[in-house]
Amino acid sequence: MRSIKLKYLVIVLFLISIQFSFSQKSERISTVDFIQIVDNNREETLFYYEYNWKALRAIALKKNYIASFEIMETPYSAEAPFHLMLITTYANKVQYEQREKHFQELIKAKGKLLLLNDKIPSEFRINLFHKENVMHQSKEILVRKN
Repeated sequence: MRSIKLKYLVIVLFLISIQFSFSQKSERISTVDFIQIVDNNREETLFYYEYNWKALRAIALKKNYIASFEIMETPYSAEAPFHLMLITTYANKVQYEQREKHFQELIKAKGKLLLLNDKIPSEFRINLFHKENVMHQSKEILVRKN
């Protein structure tokens, strides 16, 4: 009798642990920008994001202000009229809520923008739309190697 109760207890605890692990969502939050390059100013745009946007995020990553960042280039189309996607991911709500304060600190420390051919951002790119508070559904990032 005692062994049957113990087996039921183990089964119940196992089922509870499975439910708990499946119900956990990631705490990560991202922001995503969709960037259109204007008038074939690809060099100026990539330079701007490499030496300003990316540079700030590399420092933010070292200071544990963000969890990760990514610049992705995609073919332009009428259905998706953008060339770049900029993703900044925060480990949790605390990092996310402090993002403005932290980036203002980093911008101030970095100094002036680095620009190619003296073109200002409005001359070479348009931020078509910006998505805030993008919630991650998977607990972990899975990397599959072929």
